[in-house]
Amino acid sequence: MRVTLPILLDIEASGFGRGSYPIEIGLARADGSSCAFLIQPLDEWVHWDPKAELLHGISRARLAREGRPVREVAQWVNDELSEARLAYSDSWGYDNTWLSLLFHHAGMLPRFRLEALRRLLDEDQLNGWAALKESVIAEGGIQRHRAGDDARLLQLTWQRAQHIDRE
Repeated sequence: MRVTLPILLDIEASGFGRGSYPIEIGLARADGSSCAFLIQPLDEWVHWDPKAELLHGISRARLAREGRPVREVAQWVNDELSEARLAYSDSWGYDNTWLSLLFHHAGMLPRFRLEALRRLLDEDQLNGWAALKESVIAEGGIQRHRAGDDARLLQLTWQRAQHIDRE
């Protein structure tokens, strides 16, 4: 029996807390493929935390050069997720806030719901999550703190957690 993979969404941001905004959105699709888009900051999005840049490695100059307009990214996310109508995030509090900000400034409503990844995990899976994720990182050589790769990492970790349950 083939397990259907949950769709995972991850967002990189300009920092944490007040004034922060999304700079990259990534998805890991149900078929296991992943994709991401950089977001061109709006003029009023000025908050920038150099510590966040050290983590994700995305500069403001790169966002200006390669980022896609807010409305285009919101439309892309809607197009990707409207059929499934559901995606999951491991940092729901942050990601949902940044997603809401993106859609608000795009003048659009999301056609999907974002849920916390923990809803898909039982207590044993939650307790072993961090160690399992580290083993997936070590084995896969995954680049961390880029939205598409992080979304795929979460999906692979979830998949591994399901296999552990069946053993």
